[in-house]
Amino acid sequence: MAAAVPACYHGSITRKECEDLLGRKNKDGAYLIRDSETIQGAMCLCVYKQKVVYTYRLLQSHNGYYTLLTAGGLEETFFKTIDDLIRHYKRKNQGLAMHLRHSVKRKTALLIQPQRVLETQPSKSPEQRSRRDEHESRRQPPPVPDEEHDYENAPDAEYVEVLPD
Repeated sequence: MAAAVPACYHGSITRKECEDLLGRKNKDGAYLIRDSETIQGAMCLCVYKQKVVYTYRLLQSHNGYYTLLTAGGLEETFFKTIDDLIRHYKRKNQGLAMHLRHSVKRKTALLIQPQRVLETQPSKSPEQRSRRDEHESRRQPPPVPDEEHDYENAPDAEYVEVLPD
């Protein structure tokens, strides 16, 4: 993903979790973006309409622009940012089952882990390593406890069946 992540981006939640969130919102045009479960690096734009969740594949091209995967024969439209894409699909009659109306925002911050740098320095004495480890442990934040996600715009109402039987 690019530097700025929209508030409607929920990361790697499952399709079922997505359907539950949109179902609790229970408004036509409610939408969120999540990571694809089947295609690594792709995302999904999920839109709620009449108790059904429509999912559109959201891809980033090699030049960094975003597009929704289209059916054969339809011209792809590219957007510089995800926010530009969302603004476009908030307009009626742009090819979605329902235009985007109600963003389902994540309540908790997404935790992005920095990549670890491999140690390439020569081996140090045990005393030097323990001082370094002690210093590094002071710089790193404490681990985040596992807790149930609390999402904004999702009332504590009963579960709403999103897909038809």
